Amino acid sequence: MSIKSIKVLSRNPDHYLRETKNDIHKVQRNYDPDLHPFEAAREYKLALNAVKLERVFAKPFIGSLAHSEGVSAICRHPSRLACSFTGTVEGELKLWDISHKKCEWTIQAHNGQIWAIVAAPDGGSFFSVGNDKTIKRWSLQRAQEDNDEFPIDTWLCDSIITGITHHRYKNEFVTCGERVLLWDANTKAPKFSYNWSTSGDRNDASVVSIKFNPVETDLFASSDQANNIVLYDTRAKEVKKLKMTMRVNALAWNPMEAFILTAASEDYNVYSFDIRNMNKSNRIVTLHEGHTSAVIDLDYAPTGKEFCTGSYDKSIRVFRTDEGKSRDVYHTKRMFKVNCVLWSGDNKYILSGSSDHNVRVWKARSNQKLGIMKTREHAAMNYAEELKRKYGHFPELRRISRHRHLPKHIYHATLEHRVMKQSRARKEANVRRHSKPGTVPFIPARQKPVVGLEDDETNMPGSSVDHENDT
Repeated sequence: MSIKSIKVLSRNPDHYLRETKNDIHKVQRNYDPDLHPFEAAREYKLALNAVKLERVFAKPFIGSLAHSEGVSAICRHPSRLACSFTGTVEGELKLWDISHKKCEWTIQAHNGQIWAIVAAPDGGSFFSVGNDKTIKRWSLQRAQEDNDEFPIDTWLCDSIITGITHHRYKNEFVTCGERVLLWDANTKAPKFSYNWSTSGDRNDASVVSIKFNPVETDLFASSDQANNIVLYDTRAKEVKKLKMTMRVNALAWNPMEAFILTAASEDYNVYSFDIRNMNKSNRIVTLHEGHTSAVIDLDYAPTGKEFCTGSYDKSIRVFRTDEGKSRDVYHTKRMFKVNCVLWSGDNKYILSGSSDHNVRVWKARSNQKLGIMKTREHAAMNYAEELKRKYGHFPELRRISRHRHLPKHIYHATLEHRVMKQSRARKEANVRRHSKPGTVPFIPARQKPVVGLEDDETNMPGSSVDHENDT
């Protein structure tokens, strides 16, 4: 009887088993392209499925916090990520625990609209300003424990205050309204008044927004109803004044790049300025488009790579700092005009306050999964993100990832604005074609919103804004 040889598979467990549970899994893979002729085709299919699933699970809305009146101001808590302050048009001030959707403290803070709320850098108090011409300082400890109904300090002003911003380190804050005032928290009178004329020889244009730079802490910017953006330095005086074609409703500094100032304008656009090049034609580094009505407020993500905007077109848009088109658009059927927006300190959520008496909570990334995830889920999501990055330039993937369903009023307004823009460009081209060469200069889109610039060297009696063509 003959004995047949039998071949068996023999594997060494040391090649694929972990010595301890803390070791990483060994992956056996041969990268020889001859052994994987359909690798690109398989990865493309996986990337296409990942993009489709991203849109399937894109559900950004989380919940809402109900108010009795329209929400006009919102501010993050200085030490608790899950808490925020909100103010209404009737002067009601609330402290919310967003994770539990619970109001921890409420008070009638002002007689009239609350224009702005800002937290002190020490983390123990916060300020609010309203239509009653008062600045009130509230204690965080009393608000959270004793439910105190009285402010710990009050400042009176002779005019309505429309904005407030606090120095990052010093015990100083700046308010705006008919005048820009620098206050010391230890005194009752303003420390300094900035009165750079905003309209001819008179200072009759109210300032609507003001913000301290979080990095260059002695620098702050303001925007007024005379379409000016003014830069100030607390160590000196006014530095520069930029004249725009339309009013700027809100300002925000990039928290990671101190030289980037972003402005929300009435002309439906958002402009990012490089304050180092204010005297040059490339002062606007990025033009962010997409809204179909005036942009009211904006706020940066703590990473400095993205920011969100709220508009009168009843929508919220998320922009990357280096892109002109929005990454995402958030909207609901019942949301009305958005008055204020806030990006959470953990870079995961966006809060919006609107005129329909609600503060809505959104996910910063619409398809992000909330809650605890296993290691395999993390690995699968990271692999899908890498595939989308690798094959994102393909037409089909780009079309699916960029497509958004918009409300009818935004969709039709977008088409109308596109037709108007094309008509203006066609008319300008015809005028240039039938005119003498050089008489109709070509002005880039990033230079058209700026009318002129005035700096501290020309800040003297009788000086006027230098109107530029920036040809």
